Amino acid sequence: MYKIDLNCDLGESFGRYTLGLDGEVIPLITSANIACGYHASDPVIMEKTVKLAKDNGVHIGAHTGFPDLMGFGRRNMVLTMQEARTYTIYQIGALKAFCDASGTKLSHIKPHGAFYNMAAKDYDLAHAICEGVHQCCNELIFLGLSGSIMEKAALDTGLIFKSEVFADRAYEEDGSLVARSKPGAMIEDEAAIPRVIRMITEGKVKAITGRDIDIKADSVCVHGDGPKTLEFIKLLREACNTSDIKIEVMS
Repeated sequence: MYKIDLNCDLGESFGRYTLGLDGEVIPLITSANIACGYHASDPVIMEKTVKLAKDNGVHIGAHTGFPDLMGFGRRNMVLTMQEARTYTIYQIGALKAFCDASGTKLSHIKPHGAFYNMAAKDYDLAHAICEGVHQCCNELIFLGLSGSIMEKAALDTGLIFKSEVFADRAYEEDGSLVARSKPGAMIEDEAAIPRVIRMITEGKVKAITGRDIDIKADSVCVHGDGPKTLEFIKLLREACNTSDIKIEVMS
């Protein structure tokens, strides 16, 4: 039997602005990556989302990003390695405080947006992020892009690394995600379901060029803000069930 974790980026509302379907999505996943106030979220939303995850037995991760609320953390920024490390510590610390107050545990970290995509290709940046994790919470799992330089950085720092794949994103031949600005970057129909099953069971995915590439799936990211999010997650769970894939939290 195959095993897979289902993760989703959540807690991304801010003040009076609501984003995503957190209450409906959380019961259907195993890991929640909760925004920490830099690219999205605020203290009230963070506390509320931590409680939702705890009440549903969902593991909690820090979704750390660039300090870029206006751009939702999807714009590249130039940081020193010290800044990358300290920004990581700051955001983990904020979310961990809400976990501690709620009597629950912080389980993993997953960088967000441009922070994630840049670290997937830049060892120094990935290593700086991992140093921040190691210095404040070295028991956290580092969830990063399958086949990326993140894995080496995590292992070099003494962290546990788990490989993430994306249900709704297209891949380049080098294993990186196709930029959202390019045609075909997003996969928004049911064709994504068999694609995910193949990633889990065969360790393969078809790149945007049509060529098969190798991939490792410890956890599948399902984004929580699409118009068909709930339907998609339910269909994916059904497909896993009929394909002898057990959905369980990564460990």
